[in-house]
Amino acid sequence: MNKTLQHLGPVCAVVGSQWGDEGKGKLVDILAGEYDIVARATGGANAGHTIYVGGKKFVAHLIPSGMLHPKARCVMGNGMVVHLPTLIEEMEVLDKAGIKVDGRLVISDRLHITFDYHKLIDGLQEKRKGKNKVGTTGRGIGPCYTDKIGRFGIQMGEVLDEKRFAAHYRENLERLQKMYRFKHDGEAELKELKKAIKRLAPLVTDTSLYLAQALAKGKTILLEGANGTMLDIDHGTYPYVTSSNATVGGIITGTGLPPMALTSAVGIVKAYTTRVGSGPFPSELDNALGESIRQAGGEFGATTGRPRRCGWFDTVAVKYAVRVNGLTALNLTKVDVLSGLDMLKIGVGYMYKGELLKEMPSDREILENCTVVYREVSGWKEDITGITDFTKLPKACQKYIEALEKYVGCPMRFIGTGPNREQMIVR
Repeated sequence: MNKTLQHLGPVCAVVGSQWGDEGKGKLVDILAGEYDIVARATGGANAGHTIYVGGKKFVAHLIPSGMLHPKARCVMGNGMVVHLPTLIEEMEVLDKAGIKVDGRLVISDRLHITFDYHKLIDGLQEKRKGKNKVGTTGRGIGPCYTDKIGRFGIQMGEVLDEKRFAAHYRENLERLQKMYRFKHDGEAELKELKKAIKRLAPLVTDTSLYLAQALAKGKTILLEGANGTMLDIDHGTYPYVTSSNATVGGIITGTGLPPMALTSAVGIVKAYTTRVGSGPFPSELDNALGESIRQAGGEFGATTGRPRRCGWFDTVAVKYAVRVNGLTALNLTKVDVLSGLDMLKIGVGYMYKGELLKEMPSDREILENCTVVYREVSGWKEDITGITDFTKLPKACQKYIEALEKYVGCPMRFIGTGPNREQMIVR
């Protein structure tokens, strides 16, 4: 490892530090070449990691991004919720691309299964909420986690026992159909799942033990987060959040690793801010400039294709993410997207009823009704795509990055200057 990677230590967590879609997959892909194991802890097919290798685009919704490195072993942790047919589809795409999955992927016997009826319930719940809908991906994530917390969910280890699994599935489906009044051909889904289960059974194991044994052997582990801090079920902008813990805390519970095993935590942040779905977004640019950034940055969901809401960099939100996650470094992504702007704004505080707030409020009403206090800085005209030396960036760009570091209180050791693997400044 080079000096910067050595600084991260043998167990590094990579987490989103805004409202998701920050570009976690690229850094995980880069670091995966330095680590023995890449593990994902939470979420399901609502997440999408887009990676560009040799100009070719890969989108992973469930399988850790580290799968693109032939030497890395990948773990799907117990905190995940997984739609098995989607997982099989991803495996087949990788196989066709010449990327071997068997022998490199292990799946927790404790993760929970997302079924097609969860997707139906997801849609019904959003419809019933009307104007208060969350704006979910419709992938059934929330309903699956509801079953888990309600203590009647179905874990991966259970599906290996065909009779036990089928009985539990039918019982759950009957209960939920009475509650939500929807139609679903459960027997057809069970029949289809048999094929997936047979394919996946050899990969299922106790991944908490697997990781503990790897640590004991001196193996290095990269932990891949999903979604973003501001979407965390406990620490995000509730109720407009995901259904799992997207912070470092979720990585610990979602893998079974002891907290003290973690040696570093890198937060991913865009050079601006985006969010998908409903909910407060103080620095949003709901205008032509916001649309321009959306188009320049390709800000459309990797999972849903929905246009992302775009806004200026919000240091209040990122400073909060640094504190909640205990971040030791940041990766600033998509700096190249801002090239060509005469002036940039940095959100440095919120004003609410005449009071200046420099910390993230927990009250949604405050966040929805505050105005952002901005600091204006000069932009730059030069195209910085592909630059890998910080000193080669335009002075205005350097000053912008240094200002962000000052406000959020965390060093930006990785700076993305394009979508490809090699387009990264390492400081």
